[in-house]
Amino acid sequence: MNFSAMVARESDGGIVLGREEVGDDFLGTGDVTIKIHYSSANYKDLLAITPRGGVVRNYPIVPGIDLTGEVTASESEDFTVGDQVIAHGYDLGVSRNGGFAEYTRVPAEWVVKLDGLDTRDAATIGTAGFTAAMSVQALLDHGLTPDDGAVLVTGATGGVGTVAIDILSGLGFEVIASTGKTDAGDLLAELGANEVIGRLPLDPEAKPRPLNKANWAGAVDSVGGKSLAFVLSSIGYGGAVAASGLTGGSDLPATVLPFILRGVSLLGIDSVFLPIEKRRALWAALGKELRPQHLSSLESFAPISEVGNVLQSIKEGTHSGRTVIGVAGEF
Repeated sequence: MNFSAMVARESDGGIVLGREEVGDDFLGTGDVTIKIHYSSANYKDLLAITPRGGVVRNYPIVPGIDLTGEVTASESEDFTVGDQVIAHGYDLGVSRNGGFAEYTRVPAEWVVKLDGLDTRDAATIGTAGFTAAMSVQALLDHGLTPDDGAVLVTGATGGVGTVAIDILSGLGFEVIASTGKTDAGDLLAELGANEVIGRLPLDPEAKPRPLNKANWAGAVDSVGGKSLAFVLSSIGYGGAVAASGLTGGSDLPATVLPFILRGVSLLGIDSVFLPIEKRRALWAALGKELRPQHLSSLESFAPISEVGNVLQSIKEGTHSGRTVIGVAGEF
């Protein structure tokens, strides 16, 4: 079988992403063959086409860390032809070919059958939205309720941030959105943010304090670095921060004081290797009680032929929300 794919190859010290006609050797090994309807644009996909991006060891590779589509062949009793499915994380798009292609083949234990979501809605949520749902669920499991106070969301215009705001608002939480994009207020308010503030800390040059005023009961952080340190110092007693990102840096210039004086918890969020049963359970919730209420407002669409431009917008910091990448019929 021959099919179209966007293939990243090393060239003269750089990485070039381009359309190619490929064969069965690009399908990979696994139990489930999927005709891909949609993928989405994620920061990790940008890193996959960035020299020394740190996520891909060997080229060529088809990027795309998530994909939705229809099962066309299955050797697993858990899936039948015609099932609508999503697969994301594990090695997709980083050490084996991912979602920027018309077809793929993956292990059955990487695949989730969709319930309550169609393939486009699931792609709108995608890896970033799933990470947001994991973050919200971690706060709920910690015991956080709307009665405890406001929840902060940093990186509010990003994929994790926008979906987190939508889900938290739908659950009745007061949501404070932190962003450096001054023109994003209307979108964030539409998603359910009660207040929009600037990027944290508001004065990045000020000497950091080990403890600040307790402003929030909890937080979803996708920024890391100085921002995460500031947020930890500003969480109320017994609160928690679900942390999943490092766009602000991997260093954490914090002290132990929030943990030992306020009992704050730092909850690490990793969506890549989450065991499949937990992954399937959370996707089931995303089709029901955790379903974002404003998917159409979150989503923009781009055909696979334009994916390079979308990833460039992520690099330039002009990208907001979730971009669904149309694959089927879009090459």
